[in-house]
Amino acid sequence: MKKKELYKQLIDTAAKLGITVSEQNFRATNIRAKSGLCHIKGDPVFIMDKPLPIGEKAETLAACLRTMKTDEIYIMPAVRKYIDS
Repeated sequence: MKKKELYKQLIDTAAKLGITVSEQNFRATNIRAKSGLCHIKGDPVFIMDKPLPIGEKAETLAACLRTMKTDEIYIMPAVRKYIDS
C-alpha cells in the first residue's frame, strides 16, 4: 500500500474512533509544538503538523492509534498490521 493511501486509511480509522484529524502548519504560527492528540471542547482531535513528510505523518498517527482500543472496529488487515508494528 502506498504511503498516501495508508495515511488516508489511518485518518479513516481515527474517524471510526471519533477522532478528528486536523492538519495545521505550526511553522506559520511560530508556535513550537508537536503533532498529537488533544481534546477541544471535550472532543478528541489529533492535530498534525502539515509540512511533515507523509511517512512521518502515518507513523505519528499510527503511534496514537496504537494506544486506542481498536478491537471493536473494522480496520483493513494491512492497516492494522502497520498500526501494530
